[in-house]
Amino acid sequence: MDPSKPATAPYADWNPGEKSVMDPQPPRYQDYNATYNPPPGGYPNWSGFPQGQPYGALYGQPYQGSYQCGPAVTVQPAVYVTSNPQSEPLPDYLGYSIFTMLCCCFPLGVAALIYSIKTQDANRAGHRAEAEKFSALAHNLNYIGLRIGVVVIGFSIFLTMYFTLSVRS
Repeated sequence: MDPSKPATAPYADWNPGEKSVMDPQPPRYQDYNATYNPPPGGYPNWSGFPQGQPYGALYGQPYQGSYQCGPAVTVQPAVYVTSNPQSEPLPDYLGYSIFTMLCCCFPLGVAALIYSIKTQDANRAGHRAEAEKFSALAHNLNYIGLRIGVVVIGFSIFLTMYFTLSVRS
């Protein structure tokens, strides 16, 4: 390959009029049925129905012979276990979490919001133990976040008033 030419350039001996890669004619048709010979006596009976009976001939009637396919397999029905939502769901403190997140302490408010949503999911799934744990955690995070927010806001109000009054005097 010539390094002075781009990588997409055709080969030097390439002729666009010559297409040696493609055959001009498709392959000849071969009659496969003419060369096919079924085994003598026909195919073995793998269906479990008596020889000579068409498929479905015994529909609705019990089969009197023995099955030739092997042992029968019993399939167990699928069992789906579902839990119902709780009749008395635990509080999720979602509004409290949103208020804490927006007005007081954003990081603790986001964590409380996440646990509030987990409490809702556990209530819907009927998992009382998880709902109790997440509800208590959301409540505690909201409580701490609100207290931190009140202290910070109160301290900022105090500093604002202090510097405003000290500048005037």
